[in-house]
Amino acid sequence: MWHFVLLIVCAGAIYLSCEWFVNAVEWLGRRLNVGQMAVGTILAAFGTALPESVVTLVAVTTGVTPEAKNIGVGAAMGGPLALATVAYAATGLALLAKRRQQRPVPVLAGVDVETGGTAGGEVLAGPADAARLAKDQRWFLAVFAVKVALGLVAFAFKPWLGLLFFATYAVYFWREMRGGDDGPQEEEGELEPLKLQPRAATPATWAVVAQTLAALGVIFFASRLFVQQLDVIGPMLGLPAAVTALLLSPIATELPETMNAIIWVRQGKTKLALANISGAMMIQATVPSGLGLLFTPWKFDAALIWAGAMTVVAIVYLLATIRADKLTPARLAWSGALYVVFAIGLIPILT
Repeated sequence: MWHFVLLIVCAGAIYLSCEWFVNAVEWLGRRLNVGQMAVGTILAAFGTALPESVVTLVAVTTGVTPEAKNIGVGAAMGGPLALATVAYAATGLALLAKRRQQRPVPVLAGVDVETGGTAGGEVLAGPADAARLAKDQRWFLAVFAVKVALGLVAFAFKPWLGLLFFATYAVYFWREMRGGDDGPQEEEGELEPLKLQPRAATPATWAVVAQTLAALGVIFFASRLFVQQLDVIGPMLGLPAAVTALLLSPIATELPETMNAIIWVRQGKTKLALANISGAMMIQATVPSGLGLLFTPWKFDAALIWAGAMTVVAIVYLLATIRADKLTPARLAWSGALYVVFAIGLIPILT
């Protein structure tokens, strides 16, 4: 019973700390004079993905058994899948809930709800924003396809290819910090006062940095404690360890990104919510993968191949809806069904 209570407490702590984090990181972006999209794709995504990357680093470098090292490989594959399905679905559901409470729902590029909608709800992206989101997903899909292909083969210099994944993220980082290639960006919403200095029109730099680091610290420890409770609760419910590792743990480790997206949707900043997820996906496709290639054999079993295949399906689904100009909250929410398909497909693999 205590583990269930602690699980709920950790989830609450993660949500509240994410409230403080997204508030601080927007001010940090203003201080660094970076575009609003880079706040989501780089600053917020890097901050919330850093704890998971550290866990992967520890697993692949200090694990004394192949099983221990494979924890890092599983995280490198499970994280992108959870983001491409559960995180996007949570964003879609949050948008649907917001639409019921307040009409019209703020959209990415000011698309008119009356004329720009489809059967599943209002279209989330105008042409420019849809093109940018599609470009981010194509980046991810190309990198992810290479990382899956490398998991199917073995050759002598494969570990050194891990350095190329770091270089790929460096290029993506440089592109995003320069504001991308899409021209000037329109700001989405006003900045709320910094929670640490609520009465200051322009908070002090030290306060912005302190709030960012403190929130990240709480997110890190609460997320680790959350995952530990899942590891205990899984066997209590009769779930095999492999199911907990491949199904529940990825959702838990990507909980901060999901919470960030929900908070930004609630604030009417849908563009930032989607940017945070796509940016986190790029980190998950490169940094943990590079570490895995350098320090493990990076050889996939059937479960990891299945996870990779479902991640590709999820991204293809997203790109198809964007291309058809049908990216609506309802269709975004349906991406979560692919995680259910993944879970069902694991049954014959693990039994």
